[in-house]
Amino acid sequence: MNFRRFTALLACLGVGIIVVIVAFLAVYSWPAVRLNGWGFLFDNSWDLGQLYGNPITVHGQQILPGAHYGILFLIVGTLLSTLIALAIAVPVGVGAALFLAEGMPPFLRSWLSFFVELLAAVPSVVFGLWGYVVVIPFLGQRLFPFMAKWFGFIPFFGGSTGSGYGLLTAGFVLALMIVPLIAATLRDALVSQPAALREAAVALGASRFETMRTVLLPATRRVLIGSSILATGRALGETMAVLMVSGNALNYLPHNIYTPISTMASFIVSQLDSALQDPTGMAVRSLAEVALVLCMISIAVNGLARLLLYYEGRQRASVA
Repeated sequence: MNFRRFTALLACLGVGIIVVIVAFLAVYSWPAVRLNGWGFLFDNSWDLGQLYGNPITVHGQQILPGAHYGILFLIVGTLLSTLIALAIAVPVGVGAALFLAEGMPPFLRSWLSFFVELLAAVPSVVFGLWGYVVVIPFLGQRLFPFMAKWFGFIPFFGGSTGSGYGLLTAGFVLALMIVPLIAATLRDALVSQPAALREAAVALGASRFETMRTVLLPATRRVLIGSSILATGRALGETMAVLMVSGNALNYLPHNIYTPISTMASFIVSQLDSALQDPTGMAVRSLAEVALVLCMISIAVNGLARLLLYYEGRQRASVA
């Protein structure tokens, strides 16, 4: 009984930490919430105002003259870069997991799996520096012009390609950072599947590819959904790597896949120093409101994942 209580306490600890963090952000950012209202989510303008001007009172709050806070461009940049990262990382991660679990000789599987998992341990600033030195010149000078020339007829793929900083670059770097989470987790699930499943599929005449597609992947669907949600959380909250390759766009929405962007996490880091110069403190509280919105998005994504897992479990139970 004591062990059960101890493990229950540990389980509740994580929930308590999340509640405390969200409560702190809500309380600290409440003056900004009252000032900005719903326009904070739908306005496309972030302006700290006249830093050396005399503060004025708006809706009962002290702010600098000309100050205005809107984060629509941050929400769009965050969601689009995460979607691009998932669109790249999920197929690559699934393919890598299948290859490591089913296509590799057992004596090589552990070594290659080790190197795949090692990618998850690389600090994000290293990915950012690699992206700045290698990825940006390659994409900006070679791949982006090629894509604009041959795929420009596709919406969001045409137009100016810029210098390499932008939405697709950020999504590509994020994808490389989250592939190990998907590949390693799914590989472990595939390896742990009973050998009888493979043998039964082969006995029915299925090829190795058909066995993976029709038997093993459906059996590990819940693991794939869970690992994808973990990867989504990593992509939503990534800061330094995105800050170094996204272009740090301010106050405009991306018009194509090559456009510079800003994400909420990277914007908080890039703007914190300037926000601290605001004597009213409203700029920092507005950044805390950005963090609160990011937390709400992460919670919503995880809640959606739980619903998917719930309905998937009910569907499998009804079939059984």
